[in-house]
Amino acid sequence: VQLVESGGGSVQTGGSLRLTCTASRYTYDDNCMAWFRQTPGKKREGVASIYSGGGGQYYADSVKGRFTISVDNAKTTAYLQMTSLKPEDSAMYFCAAGQTCGNWWKASEFGYWGQGTQVTVS
Repeated sequence: VQLVESGGGSVQTGGSLRLTCTASRYTYDDNCMAWFRQTPGKKREGVASIYSGGGGQYYADSVKGRFTISVDNAKTTAYLQMTSLKPEDSAMYFCAAGQTCGNWWKASEFGYWGQGTQVTVS
């Protein structure tokens, strides 16, 4: 499975962005899609995850109430709607796919990754 992110960019504090993650195909083995972010010198941080069937959604405390993760009906595209953006949200954002969202905050749980898209909030 190949994942391609898009939608990053530069935005002012309080602004919004929507990130898109497109998977080359859907597999029943990869039921969880997630977004992570990383800044230089820091470990990759789980931001949000969702079951491809549209079930449970999970969020890091730092983004609850501001970010929304969703997936399309074809189960091949995940979105991350980001609102009320803060400078501390600035990072490279990565899309990931894995079998389960059970330990979704752990990058090691995901076998497929995109190349990332940069988000800068100033």
